[in-house]
Amino acid sequence: MSKLLTMDEASEYLGISKLTLYGWVSARKLGFIKVGRLVKFKQEHLDRWIDQHTVKARPAAQERVDDRSEHG
Repeated sequence: MSKLLTMDEASEYLGISKLTLYGWVSARKLGFIKVGRLVKFKQEHLDRWIDQHTVKARPAAQERVDDRSEHG
């Protein structure tokens, strides 16, 4: 079983403030675990959330970026 992350650890892992994370928890924007009164997070759930919210580059846009880096 993986270690459960605290609010501090999860906010640092995601690169957001604790206040933002509290808001997301309140709005149920991402999964969490209640341990008594404490809110905890599984790192693999945070990773899955990140993957689901990653905006993929368009192939044509990526080619333009690649072209610029080769000519720069």
